[in-house]
Amino acid sequence: MLKPIMLAGTGSDVGKSILATALCRIFLQDGYRPAPFKAQNMALNSYATPDGLEIGRAQAVQAEACGLNPHTDMNPLLLKPNSEHTTQVVLNGKPLGNRSAYDYFRREGREELRNAVNAAYDRLAANYSPIVMEGAGSISEINLRDTDLVNMPMARYAGAEVILVADIDRGGVFASCYGSIMLQTPEDRKRIKGIIINKFRGDIRLFEEGRKMMEEVCGVPVLGVVPMYKDIFIDEEDSVELTRKRQSLAEGKVNVAVILLRHISNFTDFSTLERDERVNLFYTSNVDDISKADIIILPGTKATLDDLQELRLGGVAQAIIRAHREGKTVIGICGGYQMLGQTVSDPDGIEGRIASLPGLGLLDIHTVMTAGKTTRQVTFTFDGKECEGYEIHQGVSSTEESILRQGNCIGTYIHGFLDNAPVIDSILRPYCTKTQDHAGETPKAFRERQYDLLAAHVRKYVDTNRIYQILSC
Repeated sequence: MLKPIMLAGTGSDVGKSILATALCRIFLQDGYRPAPFKAQNMALNSYATPDGLEIGRAQAVQAEACGLNPHTDMNPLLLKPNSEHTTQVVLNGKPLGNRSAYDYFRREGREELRNAVNAAYDRLAANYSPIVMEGAGSISEINLRDTDLVNMPMARYAGAEVILVADIDRGGVFASCYGSIMLQTPEDRKRIKGIIINKFRGDIRLFEEGRKMMEEVCGVPVLGVVPMYKDIFIDEEDSVELTRKRQSLAEGKVNVAVILLRHISNFTDFSTLERDERVNLFYTSNVDDISKADIIILPGTKATLDDLQELRLGGVAQAIIRAHREGKTVIGICGGYQMLGQTVSDPDGIEGRIASLPGLGLLDIHTVMTAGKTTRQVTFTFDGKECEGYEIHQGVSSTEESILRQGNCIGTYIHGFLDNAPVIDSILRPYCTKTQDHAGETPKAFRERQYDLLAAHVRKYVDTNRIYQILSC
């Protein structure tokens, strides 16, 4: 048995999720029975568990790195923002409804949620060791200390040893580490047993002096300095990276434009397609880019009507319709599928203030938003071959078909649709005669290999022996 470990951050997007995934795989490789846990996750990337419930995508990835099926106990509380002021609250895999940020973060009612996440942790800890916990955002938001469910209060409850993760690439690493530690209460400060500096660029030997200075200033050992990597592919949780994937059109490849929606969700749907050597995939809301692409994809969204309205006001909807008329392939997934229909209606205000909008009119479906939510794993047949994916969506469309193909337009509620080789080969066939050999490695085998590569990368730069000593005391 090992103590639980929490990876807490100096801020958002410092790499907590990836490092937690690495530790999950390292502990599994070393003969332990680890499990991931994040009490509260705010993300639009989610996943359907085998029993048809919803958790954050990052914890599903971490579960796979542990060799486990994902379970809601690994992420009992999921927040899915609808706007800057409201969020959908998903507790133990089921939506409770929408809450304003003000109402959610008030002290009243927090103990009920705290009891729920603590109970989920207890169930996991009774069966697995070590529990690899992940904090959220920054651990030094002292104004939220009394209502915090996921960072130091959760570490105290679990008796976890905390490792502080800092992103050196964004600058200010000394101040962010020192401030994050010094702003803790004396009790919580003692719980922080090490620092991992993440996302280092350049010659790592140049930071040796900095490492010593960090330890002197913070009074905490630096357990590792982890360089950036390029050739390891792990599903991302945050959409921050998408703004950097706006490369220009490429000659000799099939150009795939994914529409960059304001509330884009489950963008991991395109990871497999993005890695295909025949493809140049980029994210855009530029009308000119859309006109030059071969394939246009409308992705999932947490706010279908709001994003649909924005597409119309910005001219993007008209650009997609023109591209379809010119023979380009248009694909819609989940909310994108709903947008491609004739109408999207929200008579009960499930999403917000917009009651109804005309869709792009490329598919013969009508969609009505409903309070109920569909979450399930699915198998389907495409070009005579069995494929798999999962559904997470609100709204009911006027067809029972899981995949609707009408001319050069395809719509589906299935996330992971484009992870399947028969689907990819089919949509690329009109634009590329070259085929890809898929016999060597299945998508699952590919992911398993990436977890091993990530574990090897982190083992090289992080003192795992020291981590074991910390967890064994």
